[in-house]
Amino acid sequence: MSSHTERLDGRDTRWTTHRVQRRRQLVESAIKAIRKHGATVGMDEIAATAGTSKTVIYRHLGDRLGLYLAVVEAVDSLILNDFDKAISTGVDLDDPASLRSSDPHAVLVAVIDSYLSLVESDPELYRFVVRRPLVDLDADSDPVAGLTDAIAGRLSEIFSAALIAADRDPAPAATWGHALVGYVREAADRWLADPDRPPRADVVQHLAEFASVGLAGVLGSPQDTAPKSSL
Repeated sequence: MSSHTERLDGRDTRWTTHRVQRRRQLVESAIKAIRKHGATVGMDEIAATAGTSKTVIYRHLGDRLGLYLAVVEAVDSLILNDFDKAISTGVDLDDPASLRSSDPHAVLVAVIDSYLSLVESDPELYRFVVRRPLVDLDADSDPVAGLTDAIAGRLSEIFSAALIAADRDPAPAATWGHALVGYVREAADRWLADPDRPPRADVVQHLAEFASVGLAGVLGSPQDTAPKSSL
C-alpha cells in the first residue's frame, strides 16, 4: 500500500470517527433539550441546545425522523441495559436449579421496576419516544416495537428455560413474553398520565402480584396468593 493510500485511509478513518462522535453529541443534546423543554420540544430548541443549526443536525442525522430514531435507539439501550441487569440478579438461565428455585414474584418485581423507574425518572423522554412529536408514523413503522420485541424475547427465554427445567412444554413462552410487555407498558402509560399516581413501588408490587399469580390468585385466600417456588 502506498503512503498516499495510507493517508487517504487515515483521513477516512478520522472522518468516520468524527461523524460517529458528532452524531452521539447531537443525540445527547437532543435528550437534554427534551428533558428541559418537554416531549413537545421543537427542532429549533434542539438546535439551540446543541449550539448549532438545524442544517447541521440534518446533515448528521438525516431529518426529523432520523433524529427521532436516534433518540429512540439511545433510550432503547438504557432500558435494555437496566432490564438485563434486573434479570441477571434474579435468574441464571444457564442453571436449571436456579430456574426451578427462583421466586417468580421477585423476578417480576425486578423486571417491572427497571421499566417503571425510567418512566418515573425521565418522563418527558419517555413521552417523546412514545408520542413521536417530531414525526408521523403508522403503527407498522413504530420503532418502539423493536424495543418491545427485544424485551419480549428476553422474557420468553426466561419463561422457556423455566418451563424446560420443570419438564413442561415451552410453547407458551413467547406468548407470555409479549403479553407481559404489553401489560406493563399499558399500565406504565396510564400511571404516568395520572396526576395523582400512587408510588412506583406500590404499582410495581401490584403488577408483579397479578402477573405472578393471576386473577384467581389475587382474588383467592392469602395463602393462595403466595408466589410459587418456580417460574
